[in-house]
Amino acid sequence: MQKTWEELPHPYDAWISIARNLPELIENNQLRMEVDKLAMLSIDGLRGHRAQRLGHLVLGYITMAYVWGQGDGDIRKVLPSNIAVPYCKLSEKLGLPPILLYADCVLANWKKKDPSGPMTYENMDILFSFPGGDCGKGFFLVSLLVEIAAASAIKVIPIIFDAVKREDSDTLQKALLDISSSLRKALDVFSQIHEYVDPNLFFNVLRIYLSGWKGNPLLSEGLLYEGVWDTPKKFAGGSAAQSSIFQCFDVLLGIQHTVGGVPSDPAAEFLQEMRTYMPPAHQSFLLSLKSRPSVREFVLSKGNATLQKTYNECVQAMVSLRNYHLQIVVKYIIIPASRQSTGESSEEDLEAESKGTGGTNLMDFLKTVRGKTVNCLLKEH
Repeated sequence: MQKTWEELPHPYDAWISIARNLPELIENNQLRMEVDKLAMLSIDGLRGHRAQRLGHLVLGYITMAYVWGQGDGDIRKVLPSNIAVPYCKLSEKLGLPPILLYADCVLANWKKKDPSGPMTYENMDILFSFPGGDCGKGFFLVSLLVEIAAASAIKVIPIIFDAVKREDSDTLQKALLDISSSLRKALDVFSQIHEYVDPNLFFNVLRIYLSGWKGNPLLSEGLLYEGVWDTPKKFAGGSAAQSSIFQCFDVLLGIQHTVGGVPSDPAAEFLQEMRTYMPPAHQSFLLSLKSRPSVREFVLSKGNATLQKTYNECVQAMVSLRNYHLQIVVKYIIIPASRQSTGESSEEDLEAESKGTGGTNLMDFLKTVRGKTVNCLLKEH
């Protein structure tokens, strides 16, 4: 029986034990040895969604640690079958890829210190850590708190569609104000990252363990999941583009990254692909939003200046979040990468350093997405 939400029943406690001691095992160069000793387990004893999501999180941590080792370039290109087989079976059951996802390390990797206390940084902790001290805790928890702040706007979505259907501009305007206020709150929370995450630790340590094997020159063939597939597979590492909350507001506000439903550039293709890294329920939710009447078209058709202004405030709040994300990327990736490149780095290292953990060319991607968001602002007549 599972005693708490961060434990798994025997024999899966062997996985938990490795995941819990990850930083020491990596530091003492014992991690791969411990993983190689694990028995191959069937996933049948993981009953219920929570146990399965916890299993996916734990195997994701173990996989990243096994592949990247001490983060010193000694990389394993084969994931042994005792981890690969249960990991891929569990992933298939959950409809998720077998790699550490945003839905794992951010959405499923937290607990409250005082269960009856609030969801605040001070009252929360992460379940599992990578090397780099509290850097991971800061990065994952701040990301989660940004999600929570933005998510408070989800409850007004039914009100919005109902208002559009009834052509009720006043109700729509109130609901849009709720959305812009939640998005501004999210931006405010985002700024806590400077307090809790050190740029050098993030760039030189944590980022390595979040990197995937798609678009990554260090694992250009992909990773071989022994006992599952005969050829290596390429999966993208965890990326904020896997967060369903911001794609949700894009769809709702009619911020188009595609032309006629077809991705118009690499950034749009990447956003589309990242949906396949979201839990199936999140993917279905985004699809269901797409099939609803267009809020943007309704606002345009009404020609109501106040309503247009309120709609623009929502889009502007998305622009501000994307601007801020660009500044964060400059501080946490671009500047540390340029410092490194003055040293002796191979071309592969440099290429890997300027990319996001999802495998994209980061600045191009973020600027394109921001540009399309800006283009959605309604011109004042």
